[in-house]
Amino acid sequence: MANMQEVNEQDFNEVVLGSDTPVIVDFWAEWCGPCRVVASEVEKLATELEGRMKVAKLNIDHNPQVTGTYGIMSIPSLVLFGDGGEKTRVVGARPASAIRKEIEGFLPEAASK
Repeated sequence: MANMQEVNEQDFNEVVLGSDTPVIVDFWAEWCGPCRVVASEVEKLATELEGRMKVAKLNIDHNPQVTGTYGIMSIPSLVLFGDGGEKTRVVGARPASAIRKEIEGFLPEAASK
């Protein structure tokens, strides 16, 4: 998986909030069927937007403190973080194109080739 890593309560601040690059966090759980659908869509975005953002996954069952801090009430939830804070979120199973439309304005421009 391009640019994708599992995060937890111990490394969330460093990996997500401390990142120089925007990070989209996939809040998920093993028992969540729609989360599996979204995971494949997020993998597509990780490849398409490599270099412009990072992708992290956070299991809500194993990390209740971070989940509560950001008010995650429904999953799947994708939260885009940048500059140390939340920029936008997408809740529910959505295709990669719809997710990209929601986050594109918060990402740096693609490097010219």
